[in-house]
Amino acid sequence: MNPYQRKKRWKYSLLTFAVVIASGSLLYTSYLVRKIARAERTRAQVWAMSMKQVLASDDNDFLNYVFAVRDSSIVPAIVTNEKGDIQLSRGLDPSKTFIKLAAEGNKKLTYDPGYFQSELAYMKKQHAPIKLTVFLGTQWLVYYKDSELLRQLRMFPYIQLSVIAVFLLMAYTAFSSSRKSEQDQVWVGLAKETAHQLGTPISSLMAWIELMKEKFSAEDDPLIAEMENDVKRLEIVADRFSKIGSKPRLEEHRVYEVVKDFVDYFRVRVSKNISFEMTGNPHLAAGLNVPLFDWVLENLLKNAVNAIEGKGLIKVEISGNKLKKQVYIDITDTGKGIPRSKFDTVFQPGYTTRKRGWGLGLSLTKRMIENYHNGQIFVRDSELGKGTTFRIVLKNVKYDKQTVTA
Repeated sequence: MNPYQRKKRWKYSLLTFAVVIASGSLLYTSYLVRKIARAERTRAQVWAMSMKQVLASDDNDFLNYVFAVRDSSIVPAIVTNEKGDIQLSRGLDPSKTFIKLAAEGNKKLTYDPGYFQSELAYMKKQHAPIKLTVFLGTQWLVYYKDSELLRQLRMFPYIQLSVIAVFLLMAYTAFSSSRKSEQDQVWVGLAKETAHQLGTPISSLMAWIELMKEKFSAEDDPLIAEMENDVKRLEIVADRFSKIGSKPRLEEHRVYEVVKDFVDYFRVRVSKNISFEMTGNPHLAAGLNVPLFDWVLENLLKNAVNAIEGKGLIKVEISGNKLKKQVYIDITDTGKGIPRSKFDTVFQPGYTTRKRGWGLGLSLTKRMIENYHNGQIFVRDSELGKGTTFRIVLKNVKYDKQTVTA
């Protein structure tokens, strides 16, 4: 299992654990809410029965007991007759239940009918009424709503989970940022040390090649020329590593020429079963750091070669969009393809389908395009068994006198 897959498994495990905790919290709170709701309906029924006893009894001592029972119920309630006229209320807002009016020195108490009707409508939505038969067979309906405590308890798990989620998100962001910073420092240190270590043997190899030319009079020997090209390539690789961690200098180059130079270098170093085809507009110019951009091309072309089993074709196409000031570099292979679910995953560090791969090539490629060239790279299209197309988008592109179309 590669590092990315282990990391992905840990993420799923933590997510599953979080879901279990959240579900447990919601279920337990729901249990408490149901239990309190049953208790409140019981209190509402007790209050309704106490009202019936008040209306039916003349015993003062018994009435005092009934009043005590009635007043112990704190559930907000409204009692109506069969026609819907409000008869009694309990536990409502006293500032709106009765309003003191002053008119020409006369004071009287009245109630706010709008407030009563809105509260009654809300209660009807919450619970079925408690039916109460009073004197002469008249039936009253007792409506009630949840207490403030029960309403707060219903909202508590969502508030609790929201706070926990925000805290975890902030902690994860801080941890990821710190870890990424540490990883970047390690990568930068390793890259610069690699460039330093490569410097001495590369210089020695260049000197040995010059001695071979003089000793064997092999100035025009094609083998020595290729050796010299490879040593120069090593020098470029060392230069690439030395640039990691610093802001590279971008210079204006014709994109087609830069890409073609590397493709020509690369094609003679792979199997003859793989052919290359390059097309596109040669008049597009963009800011490039050639050593780093060659590294991008090298990673993509090696990825394409590894995807092809047996004979195949790698096609490189350069196109542009004048209105958006963008140039597109499409690298298409006839390899085994990538599942659509892996289009983003392939750029993650550690992801690889090769047994001996490190899974860093496309990750570095994405970083060099986005961080150093202010561009984009993504899988434009892929089909299993038919091939894949990677697209590089470079911005702030300049054009020669000839125009291009989208």
